[in-house]
Amino acid sequence: MDRPAVEQWIAAYRRAWASDAPADIAALFTEDATYSPYPWPRDREPWRGRDVIIDKWTERGDSGAGWRFDHEVLAVDGDTAVIEGWTYYDPTDATPHEDAYANIWVVRFATDGRARSFAEYWVQRPVREEATEA
Repeated sequence: MDRPAVEQWIAAYRRAWASDAPADIAALFTEDATYSPYPWPRDREPWRGRDVIIDKWTERGDSGAGWRFDHEVLAVDGDTAVIEGWTYYDPTDATPHEDAYANIWVVRFATDGRARSFAEYWVQRPVREEATEA
């Protein structure tokens, strides 16, 4: 993999994120891929297999949410890329403030450019509590 190929994969990931379309998601991953959406992968098993990834992704889908994502490819070494990202979700009735997350993605690619392993490590930005008048 090289940086332009990683950037193309990220662009395809963003399209899948925006659409939640199974075909868009499937195009990202090998048939036997693993996907770990949790920062503590030893406490939870990753999603195993493209069909499971599609099912879990669409269950949690963000296509109906307002969001934006900025990123920087930090490193590419052989088949592995490390991406730093920042995700921002628009306020909703349930969450009246912008939710924001810092992310590190570690993606291992197959020779065809699809991910064979995806792990994300994230932290939510603390919500500032408004000062109350005494």
